[in-house]
Amino acid sequence: MATKLSPEEIQEIWEAYKKDQTNQRLRNRLIERYLPLVRYNAERVWAKLPEGVDMNDLMSAGVFGLMDAIDAFDMSRGVKFETYCVPRIRGAMLDELRTMDWVPRLVRSKASKLEAARKAVEAEVGRPPTDREIAKKLELPLEEFDKMKTEASAVNLVSLNKKWYETDSYKDVREVDILEDGKGEDPTNGIQKRDIMKLVTKGLNRNERLIMILYYYEELTMKEIGTTLGLSESRVSQMHSSIVNRLKDQLRQRRPEFA
Repeated sequence: MATKLSPEEIQEIWEAYKKDQTNQRLRNRLIERYLPLVRYNAERVWAKLPEGVDMNDLMSAGVFGLMDAIDAFDMSRGVKFETYCVPRIRGAMLDELRTMDWVPRLVRSKASKLEAARKAVEAEVGRPPTDREIAKKLELPLEEFDKMKTEASAVNLVSLNKKWYETDSYKDVREVDILEDGKGEDPTNGIQKRDIMKLVTKGLNRNERLIMILYYYEELTMKEIGTTLGLSESRVSQMHSSIVNRLKDQLRQRRPEFA
C-alpha cells in the first residue's frame, strides 16, 4: 500500500517534476496520488450509461486524461490541480465513449425524432400509435417513414453479456442465452412439413410425387423439373394441374376431419 503523502511532500514532487518532466518516477508518483480522482469520475460517468460499457475502459481513458493534465498543469496560476484535472479526466472519458459509439449522430437524431413523435401521438390517441399515424405526425410519406424507422433501429445496442436473470445454479442467464437463433429451424415446423408432404403425396405415383416435392419443397421451375424427370415443360405443367385438382377433391371430402 502506498504511503500517504503530506501536502508539503506533494508540493515538492510537483516542483521537482516541473523542473524535469522527463522524470517518469516522479510522474508515476503524481499519477498514483490522483488516481482516486479517476476512479471517482469513472464511477459517476459509468452510472449514467446503459449496460454493456466496461468501466475499465473509462478508467483507462481517464488515466490518459490525468497524464495529460499533469504534463500541462501550470503551478504558477494558483489553481488547485484537483480543480484543473477533473474536466480533462472526464473529457478523456467522453472522447472514449464517442469512439466506442458505432451509431452515427444523424442516426441518433432520427431515433430521437421518431420516439418523440411516437410519444406525442400516443398521448393524443390514448393507445400505441400505428406507423401511419406516426408518419403523419412527422409529415412523411409512409415509404420514407419506413426507411427512417429502419435506420433508427440501429441505435438499439445490447450487450450479449448483459445479465437476463439470476438462477440458483452457479451460472446466470445472459442475453446471449435467450436470443432466438434466426437461422435455426423450429423442429415443430419440420414435423408439420413432413406430415403435410405425406398427406399430399399419398396415392401418387413416382413422377407425380417428385413433381410435387420438387415444385413446392425444392422450388424448382416446371422447366427444371421436366429436365430432371425427362419430360417436357408442358407435360409437367399438365400433370401438376391434374394433381392439384385431385388433391382439392380429396381435401374437400376430408374437410370434416380438419374442422
